[in-house]
Amino acid sequence: MTDGPILEVRNIAKQYPGVRALDGVDFDVMPGEVHVLLGPNGAGKSTLIKCVSGAVAPSEGEILVGGEPLPTGEPSESMARGVGTIYQELDLVEDLTVAESVFLGHETRRGGLLDRAAMRRETAELLERLDHPNISPSARVRTLRPAGQQIVSIARALSRKIRLLIMDEPSAILDDHEIETLFGVVRRLTEQGVGVIYISHRLDEVRRIGDRVTVLSDGRTVAVGLPSATPTDTLVEHMVGRKVEQLYPERQKRSGDVLLEVRGIARGPDVKPASLEVHAGEVVGIGGLVGAGRTELLRLVYGLDPADDGEVLIEGKRLPLGRPAAAIAAGLGLAPEDRKSQGLLLQWSLAANVTLADLGKHRRRGLLSPRSERKAAAELLRELNTKPDNPRALARELSGGNQQKVVLARWLMRRCKVLLFDEPTRGVDVGAKAEIYRLITDLAKSGKGILVVSSELPELIGLCTRILVMREGELVADVPGEEATEFDLLRHAVTHPESVPEEIR
Repeated sequence: MTDGPILEVRNIAKQYPGVRALDGVDFDVMPGEVHVLLGPNGAGKSTLIKCVSGAVAPSEGEILVGGEPLPTGEPSESMARGVGTIYQELDLVEDLTVAESVFLGHETRRGGLLDRAAMRRETAELLERLDHPNISPSARVRTLRPAGQQIVSIARALSRKIRLLIMDEPSAILDDHEIETLFGVVRRLTEQGVGVIYISHRLDEVRRIGDRVTVLSDGRTVAVGLPSATPTDTLVEHMVGRKVEQLYPERQKRSGDVLLEVRGIARGPDVKPASLEVHAGEVVGIGGLVGAGRTELLRLVYGLDPADDGEVLIEGKRLPLGRPAAAIAAGLGLAPEDRKSQGLLLQWSLAANVTLADLGKHRRRGLLSPRSERKAAAELLRELNTKPDNPRALARELSGGNQQKVVLARWLMRRCKVLLFDEPTRGVDVGAKAEIYRLITDLAKSGKGILVVSSELPELIGLCTRILVMREGELVADVPGEEATEFDLLRHAVTHPESVPEEIR
C-alpha cells in the first residue's frame, strides 16, 4: 500500500466548444478512504470521473495514480492501473448474458477459447458477495430491472483487481437493504486499501459511508476535503451557492372530487388486487422496498402492461385496460422511472419531445409544423425554468432535473388531469429536487391529482398528502403525510419489522 494518495488530480481543465466543463480542479484520494464528491447537476462531476477513467482527455492538468502520471484519454491504461468505474448511465450490453457483461473486455480463456463455465461460476460468486444470488449469470441483461442491472455493473467493476473504485450514483435505484449490502462491500474494499470516489445526491449517505467530502460547482472545486460530519446545510450552501431554508413546499390537502379511482387491479405475481383513490389537489405517495410492485402498479394503471383483473376510472369513466392511448386521451400522464430510456427520445429536440403526445395540435394541412411545435414547447419550457429552454436543443444535452421538466412539459401540453410520477427526483441534485417538489405541489394546487412513487422516504413524508405502502405486491397501509415517520413507513414495508435499522427508530 502506498503512503501517498492513490489518485491525484492536479489543476484539471476540460474545454468543449463554447463550454468549460472543468476549470482547474484539484482532488485526491487516499488508500482506504471513501472520498465523496458532491455538486449540482452540471458541476463537472461526470466530466471529472471520465477524465480519471480515461473516457475523456482533459485539456489541461495532470492525473497521477500511485504517484505515476496517467496517460489520458486511454480507458485501457486506467483499467490497467487498477481504476474501476461504475457509471450512473449503465454501460451494459443488453443482449449479452450477465456473465458475458461482467467479464466483457477481460474474458476468461482456456486453451485460447472462452471458458464460459468459469465466467458463470465467478459471476455467481460476485453476485453472492453482493447479496444477489437470485440473479442468474446466464440471464440476458435486458431481462433485469434497473436495480438488477446496477448490481451487474457493480459486479463488473469488482471482477478486476482494483486500487481505485469510482461509483457514480450507485445507490440511486437500490432499496435500503441493497444499499447496506453495497456499503458493506465498500467497507471491505477500503479495509484492503482500495480508495473509493463516491458520487451521490443523497446527502444522508455522506455520513454513512464517507470519510472526506469535496464539492464541485461550475467546474471548480469550491470546498476540498471537508470532514464527512460537515452539517448538511453547509454542504447544500456550497453546492447551490445559497441556503435552502425549505426544501419542501407546504403540504397539500385533499381539496376536490376523486379524479383517479383504481379498483382491484392485479397482475400476478407482481401486483395483488390493489385499490386506491387520488383526489383533485392532493399528492398521494407510494412507498415500499424495491421489488414491492410500485412501478408495476403504475404501469397497470397507465395501461402499459395488461392487467389480469380490475378497473381504472378517470372522473368516474372506466378506461379500457392495457391501452395507454386511451389513458392519455382521458387525461392521464406518466413520468417513468427511467426518463432516459422510457420517457425521452434523447436524439430528438426538446420541441419534439414536448409535443410528442399531442401532435394533432401542430398539424397544418395534414403536415406537422415544426414552427408550431417550437413555439408551443418554448412557452412551457420557459414556464418550467428549463435550462436550456431552447426548443431546438437535444434532450440528451440536458441534466437529469431539466430532462424531468421536459417530460412534465409534455403532459402539461396535454392538460392532463392526473399525473403519475415514478421516482421523479432520481439522479438530480438538491437544488433541482426543490424545484421539482415545487412544480408537483403547484400542479396539485391547480386541481390536478398526483400519484408519486419514490424510494426516498423523506421525500414522501415531506411532499405527500397521504402515503400508501406496498409490500410484496400488496397495498398494506394508508398513512397521512403529516403523521408519517420513516420508521412507520418501513415498519409497514418490511416483512419483519424488527429488521428496521436502529438509527431511524
